[in-house]
Amino acid sequence: MYPLLQDLRVKVLDEVNKVVIGREKEASLLLTCLLARGHVLLEGVPGTSKTLLAKTFAKCLGLTFKRVQFTPDMLPLDIVGGFIFNMKNREFEFKQGPVFTNLLLADEINRAAPKVQSALLEAMQELQVTVEGFTSKLPSPFMVIATQNPLDFEGVYPLPESEKDRFMVRVIFDYPETSIESEILKRNLMEMSVEEVHTVVTSEDLQQMFRVVDSIRVTDEILDYLSKIAKETRTDSRVNLGASPRAMVQLVHCARANAALEGRNYITPDDVKKLAPYVLAHRMRLDRSATLKGLATTPEIIVQQVLDAVKPPR
Repeated sequence: MYPLLQDLRVKVLDEVNKVVIGREKEASLLLTCLLARGHVLLEGVPGTSKTLLAKTFAKCLGLTFKRVQFTPDMLPLDIVGGFIFNMKNREFEFKQGPVFTNLLLADEINRAAPKVQSALLEAMQELQVTVEGFTSKLPSPFMVIATQNPLDFEGVYPLPESEKDRFMVRVIFDYPETSIESEILKRNLMEMSVEEVHTVVTSEDLQQMFRVVDSIRVTDEILDYLSKIAKETRTDSRVNLGASPRAMVQLVHCARANAALEGRNYITPDDVKKLAPYVLAHRMRLDRSATLKGLATTPEIIVQQVLDAVKPPR
């Protein structure tokens, strides 16, 4: 089964590269997060292929896909759905919102007001939606890929801490390198479409892969290592809010998915080190006074320093 998972990564990256150039690392993180049953936050300036990558990723895995463009005038019911009156039988019926899908693209999520953003909290954590006492389960698998612009852009709201903690991974989209951008310009002289992407795995295969990831072995030594990392983020004087227990649980799941994709049935410290900056950094809040004094840089750098300071098991 492990060779099948390794083969899946190669196939997904090949299909994504037909449309999205130079985003192999980001596509690989999306796949890792999907197999770990988590959600992804893509952050970057407009025009860096965040939306295109999400659409292409869904297409090559054969997942049902819906996109919601978040705007300031949205209401929570625009996402989760609500009750409407059926004139034929004169009864109220629940109409499902776009959240009822395998992969939901929440485009520019931080352009909506906080009450709309929080409408996703139950769906992301409990895989269900409750409206007026009526609870409905979401399809499996269910994954949210949210995109957001930097906070210095006009018309954006910061995500609540509780919502950021629901995202397993945050991926920052930088501008492409010069050689890659030249290839992007060259390709866009021709017609390019997501329709060129082929489905490379069935839903049955995905369910089997989920079971493989769940079987990946995690030793007590690795769990102690993770606990020490968590404690270090919470006691660092430059940090006001360290990694939560949920963050560490999600780091374990992410590391298991990475181990499976690399053909192993056990986690190593390298799995943790590889994924910790993506899983922990966006959940940490830096101390303002330390930032003003120049003691704190970025959460990613602090996470890397924590990983350097905590001795991994042999």
